Amino acid sequence: MKRFVVLGSILACTAHAQQMPGAQAKLADAMLDGPPRPPMVDMKIDAAMRTQVIDGALAALKKSYVSPDAADKTEAQIRSHVKAGKYDNHAGAIAFANVLTADLQQASHDKHVRLFYSAEVLPDHTPDSDPTDEEKARMHERAARFNADWLKVERLEGNVGYLRLDSFASPSELGPRAAAAMTLLTHTDALVVDLRYNHGGDSDGVIILMSYLYAAEDTVHIFDIYWRPSNLTRQYWNMPDVAGRRYPKKPVWVLTSSRTFSGAESFAYDLQAQKRVTVVGEVTGGGAHPGDMVKVAPHFGIGVPMGRSINPVTKTDWEGTGVRPDVPTTAEKAFDTAYLAALRRQRARVDAKDAPRLSDEIDAALAKEKKALGLDR
Repeated sequence: MKRFVVLGSILACTAHAQQMPGAQAKLADAMLDGPPRPPMVDMKIDAAMRTQVIDGALAALKKSYVSPDAADKTEAQIRSHVKAGKYDNHAGAIAFANVLTADLQQASHDKHVRLFYSAEVLPDHTPDSDPTDEEKARMHERAARFNADWLKVERLEGNVGYLRLDSFASPSELGPRAAAAMTLLTHTDALVVDLRYNHGGDSDGVIILMSYLYAAEDTVHIFDIYWRPSNLTRQYWNMPDVAGRRYPKKPVWVLTSSRTFSGAESFAYDLQAQKRVTVVGEVTGGGAHPGDMVKVAPHFGIGVPMGRSINPVTKTDWEGTGVRPDVPTTAEKAFDTAYLAALRRQRARVDAKDAPRLSDEIDAALAKEKKALGLDR
């Protein structure tokens, strides 16, 4: 399965809409909290179209959903809604997509299952198809305009690095940006990675950024993804070769919120299991099933979770439970909490005689953070 891009405007139907995390399948422009998109153009649909969409969606789940039992239960529940006439009065595509998505997720207990509506006719697509030149151009255009959702790279007072990343793009887009960012951060003494607004993306992009946190000579089995359609499991190890500068050994804090989802959860969960990072913030959204979108009608597709993440340490994943932070706090306080921990570490290790300017910077930043958290009283 390859990366798939819908060229028209897409309605992502839930608060956790995002690109799916599988290396083989991603949905572009499907982030509710991503960069601005043109207003969605609604369209009228009739009973025949609703039937086509429902039948196609359930058939796609039956064929490829990673849990066959869940697919069966989902079909039974949706069929009961159809029999009761629940969808009969939905003549608008947007409302229909929203309602059916909510029912699909309630039945499957899987936030990656969702119906997508596109104002433009969806291109034909199979899970094994490569993106067309037009799709590649569209992906690159979006990545260039919004810097592939790399929002901020900064050296904070006290020589603490800060990186905010709101999605994991494909390797071709993420790779050069990761190299530049990590080179800028290489001389900081600690790093805060902010994933509070990150809804996922490309697993190959996730593994690239993970690899920067290990030395070139390290060999670490970080996670696996099992794919039902092929009945194969792909292993993900840290990469021996990355561009730019690495960030091994130094402490890393990862910030999470309840909206952190999918590939962003993988970054937090799998590195947490390796004891490479400290996770600070809220329990995450709980989506560990990557997949692909299957076209079921000219303007509709369904996101089908076809894979399952498997951590080699825990032997499981975060599906339905979310990533549990090492330091629980609210999303609003996550940054200050992690930054304060990094500054306290700096205060303990930096000698004021050897580095007076840095020492003063640490003290000033500590005072600010203690005040921000109400610890100065």
